[in-house]
Amino acid sequence: MENTELIRYRRALKRKNYSAHTLKNYMNILDHFVKWAPVPLSEVTAKEVGLYVDHLLQKRRTPKTITCHLQTIRLFFEYLLQEEEIPMANPVTRISIRLPKPLPRHLKDDQVSRLLAVITDVRDKAIFMLMLRCGLRVQEVADLTVDAVDYQRKQIFVSKGKGSKDRIVYVSEDARSALWAYLSKRSTKGKSLFLVQKGTMRGQPLSVRGIQKRMEYYARKSKLNVSCHRLRHTMATQLLNADADLATIQDLLGHGQITTTQRYCWVANLKVQRDYYKAMEVVLQRTQAQGENDDDGEQDLNPIPANRGKEKLD
Repeated sequence: MENTELIRYRRALKRKNYSAHTLKNYMNILDHFVKWAPVPLSEVTAKEVGLYVDHLLQKRRTPKTITCHLQTIRLFFEYLLQEEEIPMANPVTRISIRLPKPLPRHLKDDQVSRLLAVITDVRDKAIFMLMLRCGLRVQEVADLTVDAVDYQRKQIFVSKGKGSKDRIVYVSEDARSALWAYLSKRSTKGKSLFLVQKGTMRGQPLSVRGIQKRMEYYARKSKLNVSCHRLRHTMATQLLNADADLATIQDLLGHGQITTTQRYCWVANLKVQRDYYKAMEVVLQRTQAQGENDDDGEQDLNPIPANRGKEKLD
């Protein structure tokens, strides 16, 4: 039987307009914790939370996964305290799992060419071009509708992206061409933009896992270590290397905080290289000019007569 607190919490999240994907993840994590907990929720303390972390470590969960569990559980207990008014302290006071911070990985220009060369299906080409040129997340691509695409204005309305945020992204010419090639052959009518093309599910919306499987296929075919999200990283890095403003990239990617976008600065080596040589050129010019001024000053202060040696002989 499902926990009544979880049922009410799910309803509360729905009222706050959380996405179906987020709700599913939250409920799975909390259901796992509630079934594991050796005591009622009102009696859970930091001790039980620590034991739960040990439990997840024994199941070989990654630090990132454990952190996600703890964050979700903390929010749930905040709800129990504030909404359910259960007299207890939040047992998840701090999250001390140390997370590695890997740099965003992106494809180099020649790798992008290799990948695109093996994608012959027009639907798949359109999907991955939208990730590569518009920076769309895989979930955002799966949720796209036909009406969201403004082909003439070369822009796409992304409805309820991560964090339930809406935004506008713009479509490059090559992505626009790929999208048009797909739309011109898309005979099946339907609200969703990208549809299953074969089998019993033909005409149904293409799922996130379906898109990921297509990427896995092309990764093997091109012999590249590439994923859907890596295309998004590639777009951000390419824009930064082309001197796009960081705030602009933040808006296009739908990042809630500029610090998330700043991580791309660490891998945008071309921009760093250009900035370094441009600044160093100014430094060297100033150094050279200062040296010339110092030489002129010494000559003015210590003039040496042309016949100085001759005077001594006389």
